[in-house]
Amino acid sequence: MYNVDRIVGCSARMKEVRDLIQRVADSSCNLLITGERGTGKELVAKVIHHISGRKTASFVPVVCSAISEADWESDIFEEADNGTLFFDEIGQLPLLLQTKLAQTLEHKKCRLAEQAQSITVDVRVIASTALNLEHEVNAKRFREDLYYGLKVVEVDLPSLRDRLEDIPLLAESFLTRYSHEYSKPVREIGEPARVLLMHYSWPGNVRELESVIERAVTLSHTREIVPGDLPASIQQGGGTGLILSKGIERARTLQQVEWDYIRLILEKSGGNRYQAAEILGIDRETLYRKIAEMEKAGVGE
Repeated sequence: MYNVDRIVGCSARMKEVRDLIQRVADSSCNLLITGERGTGKELVAKVIHHISGRKTASFVPVVCSAISEADWESDIFEEADNGTLFFDEIGQLPLLLQTKLAQTLEHKKCRLAEQAQSITVDVRVIASTALNLEHEVNAKRFREDLYYGLKVVEVDLPSLRDRLEDIPLLAESFLTRYSHEYSKPVREIGEPARVLLMHYSWPGNVRELESVIERAVTLSHTREIVPGDLPASIQQGGGTGLILSKGIERARTLQQVEWDYIRLILEKSGGNRYQAAEILGIDRETLYRKIAEMEKAGVGE
C-alpha cells in the first residue's frame, strides 16, 4: 500500500517532504522530484499518485534514457488517461521528445500513432531528475519551457548523509520487510552494526541502505545483525571517509565511532537525552552510562 507512511524518516527535512506531498496530492499540477540517485524519487511519485484523486487510474512509469520516438507515439498517454505519467530521469529525455512533451503540457493534446488528429489528454505528469536541470537549460541540453512546465511544484529529496537520524528507522523498516520475506529470525540490528551504519557515507542513498540490510538479513545466522553481516566497505569505516560531524577525522576504533554518533544525535536533538535515546535505539540509562564514559575519557557532549 502506497501511503505517506511509506516515506520513512523523523528528520525535519523528511517531515517537510511528507507535508508537501499531502498538500499537492489532490492537485493536478505537474511536479518535479529532485534528488540524488537512490533517494526514493519513484516511491514519492507513487505515493502522490496513490493518495490522489487519480489513484483508481494507472500509474505509468517512463524510463527516459530508454524511450524512443516510436515508443512515444504508441499509447503511453492513452494508457495513463486520467492517471499519472511518471518520467524517470527526465534530464535524459532526447531533445526531440522534450519538444513533444512541452507541447503536450502546453496544449493538453498529443497525437497517437496512426491517428491523423491530436487528442485531448487528461494525465498528471510527474518527473524526476538527479541532474541540475537549470544547468542543463543553460547548456542548451534541456528545454527551458519544459523545465518551467514541469517545475510547478518541486519536491527536493535530501541525500541520506544529510538526514543521518533517519538511518535507524529506515534500517529497521528494511529489516522487518526482509526478515519476513525470507522467513529469517533476525529481529534487531546490534549496536556495533548500527554504529557502523551511521558512520558510512551512503553514496547510493536509501537504495544502497536497503540492499545492505537485505544482504545482512540473508547472511545472518542469529537474531541480531552484527558487523560481520555488513559489507567490508562499511566494516572498514565508510569507504569514502564521510564522518558523522564536521571536522572529525575517521575514527580509529569502534568506540570512537560510537561516541561521534552519540555526540551527533545529542546535537541534533538539542541536548534532549530522552529524544536522543529514542533515536539511538537504547534506553536512557544506557545513554547516561555512555555519556559518563565519554566524559571520563575527556570527550564530553
